[in-house]
Order: sequence, then structure tokens, then C-alpha cells
Amino acid sequence: MKCYIFLAEGFEDSEAVNSIDVLRRAKETVTIVSITGNRLVTSSHGIVVQAETLFEDCDFSDGDMLILPGGMPGTLNLKAYAPLIELIMDYNRHGKFIAAICAAPSIFGEIGLLKGKRATCFPGFEDKLIGATYTASSAELDGNVITGRSAGNAMLFGLKLVEALRGKQFADDLAKQIVMP
Repeated sequence: MKCYIFLAEGFEDSEAVNSIDVLRRAKETVTIVSITGNRLVTSSHGIVVQAETLFEDCDFSDGDMLILPGGMPGTLNLKAYAPLIELIMDYNRHGKFIAAICAAPSIFGEIGLLKGKRATCFPGFEDKLIGATYTASSAELDGNVITGRSAGNAMLFGLKLVEALRGKQFADDLAKQIVMP
């Protein structure tokens, strides 16, 4: 399966890196995409990460999953990037997986993609999950939508991404391999 993870200035480091790590351990193809026009993107904690490509250079038609790390102001920067919002809505329309963690699930709620879904997010953003049933779980998978709570739940979110793509047993086996508590 082919996954794309999007970096904006101010993204949450651990949410991006843990998602990439867990998916690559599962042998999934993950492309790190910058929406900034520059391949070097600075996280919310000042760590500079080099994306593999720029948004404008990608053809996302072959993808299976889009992933949004949270963080501030990363989430606001993702939300403000109209081409990404259009892509998310297109993936959702076609039943492809869309995933977000921390503050980023608020983007899905604000564009109407959480109606009737179970979802989680960083505490304080619950009111942005418009139409969702908020669960406070570490990670939620409901149909084609995956949401995660916070940086502290990033590994569990990564495993939920794997579960969506490969099934629960595969994700459980991977959790054992990485010695999840």
C-alpha cells in the first residue's frame, strides 16, 4: 500500500516520525511530503526534517492513505493549504484512508468528514470534531477514517494505521515485535 504523510511548519515531531517508522516496519511505502515549497521543514520543537518530495511534485492518484501529524502551528498550516484539503476530500469521497493525530483530526471535523464516525483528538479540540462521537481513545479506526489522540499515543496511532491497511492480527504481531507494553 502507498501512504503519504504531510509536513507543514510546526508539525509534531513524534507523531510524524512514529507513523513513518511503524508503517515502514510493516513494509508499507510511505512518502514524506512537504507542503511548504521547501523540502526542509521545521517541527514544533525546532527539529528540521527533510521531506522526500514537495506536494506540487506528487501525483497522489496511486495512494491508499493520507496522514496528517498534529502539532501547532502545524495543524493550522495544514488546514490553510487548500490543495491538501481538496486531496483529503477526494480521498474520502473514494473511500481511501485518511488519518490524523493530535489537533489534526479537527481538520476532518471542520470540513465535514467525521459525521457519524468515532474519533479522538488532543484534549481541548473535541468541539472541532463536528459530527463525530468523541471517544478519548489512544487511536480510533472507523471506516476509512483513523484518528489519534496525542504525541504520547503516536506508536498506538501508527499501529492503528497498520491495522487499517493490513488487519488487526498483523498490527498485533508488529506490536509484539516492537515490544509494546
